[in-house]
This record gives sequence, structure tokens and C-alpha cells, in this order.
Amino acid sequence: MAMARASSGLAYPERFYAAASYAGFGGSPSSSKGVISKFQNDVALLLYGLYQQATVGPCNVPKPRAWNPVESSKWTSWNGLGNMASTEAMRLFVKILEEEDPGWYSRVPEYVVEPVVDVEMNTQKFEVVTQNGDSFPEPKTISAENGSLLETQDKDVVLEGLGSVGVYDQWIAPSISGQRPKARYEHGAAVVQDKMYIFGGNHNGRYLNDLQVLDLRSLTWSKVEIRAGTESSESSSPVLSAPCAGHSLILWENKLLSIAGHTKDPSETVTVKAFDLQTCTWSTLTTYGKAPVSRGGQSVTLVGTTLVMFGGEDAKRSLLNDLHVLDLETMTWDEIDAVGVPPSPRSDHAAAVHAERYLLIFGGGSHATCFNDLHVLDLQSMEWSRPTQQGEIPTPRAGHAGVTVGENWFIVGGGDNKSAGVSETIVLNMSTLIWSVVTTVQGRVPLASEGLSLVLSSYNGEDILVSFGGYNGRYSNEVHVLKPSHKSTLQSKIMESPIPDSVAALHNATNATRDVEYEFEAGQEGKIREIVMDNVDSNPMNIKSKESSDQLIAALKAEKEELEASLTKEQLQSLKLKQELTEAETRTTDLTKELQSVRGQLAAEQSRCFKLEVDVAELRQKVQAMDTLQKELELLQRQKAASEQAALNAKQRQSSGGVWGWLAGTPSNQKIVDI
Repeated sequence: MAMARASSGLAYPERFYAAASYAGFGGSPSSSKGVISKFQNDVALLLYGLYQQATVGPCNVPKPRAWNPVESSKWTSWNGLGNMASTEAMRLFVKILEEEDPGWYSRVPEYVVEPVVDVEMNTQKFEVVTQNGDSFPEPKTISAENGSLLETQDKDVVLEGLGSVGVYDQWIAPSISGQRPKARYEHGAAVVQDKMYIFGGNHNGRYLNDLQVLDLRSLTWSKVEIRAGTESSESSSPVLSAPCAGHSLILWENKLLSIAGHTKDPSETVTVKAFDLQTCTWSTLTTYGKAPVSRGGQSVTLVGTTLVMFGGEDAKRSLLNDLHVLDLETMTWDEIDAVGVPPSPRSDHAAAVHAERYLLIFGGGSHATCFNDLHVLDLQSMEWSRPTQQGEIPTPRAGHAGVTVGENWFIVGGGDNKSAGVSETIVLNMSTLIWSVVTTVQGRVPLASEGLSLVLSSYNGEDILVSFGGYNGRYSNEVHVLKPSHKSTLQSKIMESPIPDSVAALHNATNATRDVEYEFEAGQEGKIREIVMDNVDSNPMNIKSKESSDQLIAALKAEKEELEASLTKEQLQSLKLKQELTEAETRTTDLTKELQSVRGQLAAEQSRCFKLEVDVAELRQKVQAMDTLQKELELLQRQKAASEQAALNAKQRQSSGGVWGWLAGTPSNQKIVDI
């Protein structure tokens, strides 16, 4: 279709008139029959409505009651276009014709309606031509202003496509044709050959489930029609994919895999759905093992034949930092208990794999803050580390998108809870962990937003980044492209500063071998990749001969073997240390048990001492009571002694009467009685 469009050579409005003439609206005696015979009824009615909209304008004709079903359908088709601009109707008319008949221009009649520009601008005159009873207004004039605009846009789209990207390290918005998808963010995006597929997303709080495709050669949007077919595989069942957002879209073999994501009615565990690109059907794949809890905002990275999932946010808005692996050959989930300190729980972060061994996690956010930390997981030893970042360290962000080009990781967009969005496009050299800024956008633009997508395409052997959608106060459905230069992708290599020690774990023989093989291996077109400095005065590092490259690769492989031997030695030493650590932990366990026993005995003795203290207190109280009784007894004894003494004294006074008693005539017998 792109070849047919490129060969037409006509700009608007001439292209529209040629298409209308070919379709049967250009004055042919059998135009009505031609439209009916060439296209299906629904297509013919749509073409009729677009033709009327482009040449006459919005439908202002009342619907008579006496119309037959055919005329009623034609009126409905025209009236349904509303206030669509005539230029847009022209472009849509041509687009539909090209989709139905890609080779239409090669069979177009020699007679083409030639528009005559009237003196008055923006004025159109029409002559009604009767064709088989049907009245079709025939255009005679067209706005020169609109025609110029259409001509410029059409040349960019039809003749050049991605080739219109002529500058490096700058985002541009190319001209896009076709019906654009609904604006959205948190959608999934993947590239299959020369087409970018967009699935799902969030628009005004509503989840979407449409599948749109952008032809990256012609830059034309179209919607994929989902078929309700049956699936013969025992591992899957036919489904209609539910609307979702925050999912991951991964290309695997001839299918697009949609993993996890937020849905209106979430399941308990993560589901994996597959879209077959050949049958255009969705199916839910059966997985085995312990599937992760359902979530959205996670990262899913393809590493060989496995998918590595990290983090996200579950249906209860709980943030996660767990790690799961899905083997795509056996469709079995496995939860990984990695050593080291993992990233804190987060969602809407970015992830990439380097040298098929290292998983990098950057940024993301929690409910209250955003992050700019970088974490690395060694997929061989399953150990987390947090290396030191170098260069222009990025600011915190979440909802950003990333894509790798060789050993470079490009990051675009994101939000920081402070401004409208992050405006700079950054790149990380994954071997040296040095950040640099590629470019910066100005204002509230889709590139400075959250939830956008970023994919990698190519044109004439050059890599091109393609972004779509996002949200920064408003939803976007715009497409932007950037062609990275050698300066941005190889800046870290040409720096003269030494590699910091903190990144030694990443900069090993595996990386070196992969870098050289990536730079020297032959591509699909049989061309050998080269490292070219972005400096006119410097001499490019070209490959002199195949022998020299073989020698270099052999030397690096020898160095790789030596480093692998050293790595094996270090792994053995690490294993020995782990064994010693296990023994130490065993001894610690025994000592802990003994300590607990001693603590138990001490607690028993403390209880006994407390009881004795209680007894002593009681005895002291008794002693104090005895002292009181003793004092009372002594007092009573003194009182008794005093009483006895008083009585004795009284008797003595009575017995000492003598003569006085005789004189008083006291009888002797009375004295005896008293005694």
C-alpha cells in the first residue's frame, strides 16, 4: 500500500478528485453502478458520505418521510459526519479507498477533475450532475489555503514516512494519517516488524481494550479487528480481552503477550493473555506454578526465553517489590528469593536487561514520593546491588518509559509530583553507569508526561525511538520520533575518565565480549556495524579486515575465559564463606538456646528470692508485734509492782498506831482481826 501511495505523485485536492473519479463520483455515466460494484454496501455508503462532506459540507438537508431505504442510508451516512472539515473528509476518503483497493491509482482513468481556483478565497462553487437519477455535486473550486496544507502534509506522510526525520537527538511530531486512537496512558506498546501495536490503557478513568496499529513506514493508523475464533491448543482458551491499564505488552514468537494490569474486576493472580497476529484472536494462556498476585504498574522484561517481573501495585493499592520469573517454554511461574537488599516497594518504574545477565531497575514511585535510585540484579547469582551512578544523575520520577539501543538505555517522560512532567530525555550507558541528557522539551507536551510508551524502530539502518500517548493534565494520542546520534549513544565510550570502581561488577568480560560482538556482528542486511565518533576531525574506528576483528575477538574471548576462571574462584571462596557463615549461625543458635536455659534458671531463682523476701517481711511484722506486747507486759508489771507497794505502805501505817491506838481505846480483838 505504501508503494501505491508513493507512486501516485498527486497532492491534495487533486488526489481526492482522482480517487473520487476512480470510485465513481467523478462524472462517469455509470458512476453509481461503479460504486456499488466496486465496494461493499457499508463502504460505498461511507464513501458517499465523505464525498458529500468534502464537496458540499455538513448535511443540512432534511430527511423526507418518503425516502426509500437506500436514500435513507445515504442521508444517514452523510449526516453522521457532523461538522467534519472538508479537508479531513478528503483525506479519509482517500485512505478508505487505498485500504479497499491499494492499486487504485494505477487504474485511475486518464480524465481527472481539475479544480479551478476562484478569485474569492475559501469559496466553493458546485454544479449538480445527474447520474442515473442520483444527484452528485461536482466541485469546481477549492480553497488554495487548504490545498497547500494538504499537499505539505501528504508529502511528508506518503513519500517519506520515518525518512522525514532528518535531525538527530531532537523529538519531532511527524504527520500521521488515519483515524487516531483514543487518547490514553498506561497502555502497552510493542513493535512487530514495521508496525507498532498499542493495546489498552486508561482514558478519563476508563480502561480500554482496543488494539491499534501504526504502520511505521507509511505512518498510518488503523484498528485491528478482533476475530472470535476457536483455539485448538490445550494450553489456552478463546477469550475477549478485558479492558486494562498498567499492563505489559511483550512480543513472543508470533504473539503479543499481555501480562498483568489493572482491570475493573481483578483476578486473584496475574493472568497472561496472548494475541495471535495471524488469526487476530485473543486467548488466555494456562500457567503453572505459583502465579504472582494480580497487579499493575509492574515491570516485565524478556530475558532469553523467560519473563522477569518486578514490583507493581496490587488491587488493594499495596506496593510490591517481589520478584517472579515465567518460563515461556513451560509456562511455569517461579518466585525468586534473591539475596542482597532489593529496591523498596514501588510501581511505574522502568526496567531493562544488559548483556542477557543484569536486570536494571530505575525510578518509580510510592504513594507519597518518587525515586531516582538505580538497582541491579545479577540474574546468574540472583543478588541485588545498588551501584553508584555517574554523570548527570536524573531527578526522581515515575511513569516514565525506557528502551535499550545496544548498551544504552534511553528514558523518556515521567512525573515527579512537582511539575507538569519530566522534560528531559536521558540515556544511561549500562556498562559504565554514566548518565547524560540527550535533549529537553519545553512546555506541557506529551513527552513530559506519565504513562507514555516508548518503542524502538529503524529506518535505513538507523535506530529511531517512537513515543505515543501519556498524561500530564490531559490525555494524549500523539506520536513523536527521535533519531539518536552516535554522540548520544556512544558518549560514555569516548569519555576519558576512568571507569569507577562501583561499576566493576557490571563491566566484566561478559560485557566486553558482548559489546564487541554487537559492534562487529553482521546485521540482517549483511552490513557490519561500526563505531563512528560524532566529530568531523576525528578518524572513525573502522574495521580494517576480518582477520583483525577475529584476532580481537579471540583475545577478548581469552580474557573472558581468564576472568571467568577468576569468577569461579571467587564463587568458590564465596561458597566457603557461606559455609562458614552457616556454621557460625549454628553455633549462634546453640548459644542462644543455652542462654535461654540460663535465663529460665535465673527467672526461677528470682522467683524464690521474691518469696523469701515476702517471708522475711512477715517475720519482721511479727517481731514488731512481739516488741509491742513486751512493752505492754513491762508496763503492766510496773503497774502491778506499784500497786503492791502502795498496799504494803498502807498496812505499815496501820500497824504503827502503838500507844495512840491504845489511848483511843481500840479493842485488842479488832487489831487481831485486822491482822
